[in-house]
Amino acid sequence: MQVSGKVAIVTGAASGLGAATARVLAAAGAKVATFDLNGDGADATAEKLGGKGYGVDVTNAQSVEDAVARVIADLGAPRILVSCAGIVHGERIVGRDGPASLDAFSRVINVNLIGTFNMMRVVADAMSKTEPVESGERGIIINTASIAAFEGQIGQAAYAASKGAVHSLTLPAARELARHGIRVMSIAPGLFGTPMLSNLPDEVQDSLAANTPFPKRLGWPEEYGRLALHICENEMMNGETIRLDGAVRLEPK
Repeated sequence: MQVSGKVAIVTGAASGLGAATARVLAAAGAKVATFDLNGDGADATAEKLGGKGYGVDVTNAQSVEDAVARVIADLGAPRILVSCAGIVHGERIVGRDGPASLDAFSRVINVNLIGTFNMMRVVADAMSKTEPVESGERGIIINTASIAAFEGQIGQAAYAASKGAVHSLTLPAARELARHGIRVMSIAPGLFGTPMLSNLPDEVQDSLAANTPFPKRLGWPEEYGRLALHICENEMMNGETIRLDGAVRLEPK
């Protein structure tokens, strides 16, 4: 699907991978709707791109349903969804002070997995009601997994579980939505220079980058955005998770 003139919703768009993806899609001619729990941040990103920003809680059914309805009214029906909203939490299952917090584990699952599915279900429904393009395609949904889905480290039980579930969701969703002409893909980024990592000390960031075979640096958020753009444009890409990681493999800890 060519993105020029298409409506694209990007979540987690106040910063990091989401903001970069919004920039890449807008540069390719998409009409971008930026979603973020931080509504001011979503507005700030959208303002630079000629799009529209929306304060949205991806874990809340009504919040997402209302926001997508507003996008349709403001910009038109969405053809592209890139879900980048996510959080990370580090905690051992059994720590010095006892068992891990169930509330913290649930929150990570709720944002990273339930939030991703919540966006998918509402946007896929909207896409299914649009007229297909010449090839029969109606839309493309791109979710964000992580290499932690495959090599989760000690202390990453919640994060790895949530991202592993996003990966596992990709194929059945693609199979089901194929009848509507909707593709589903996931990207599993490695170590990227997002606020999640950029707040770490420089020596820690350098150590992480040194473990990447090539290139020996943190990924640039725009590289994620460029892959998302290519997935949009390449109709044969469907039902798969693509690692974007410079060949790094996470150590146990």
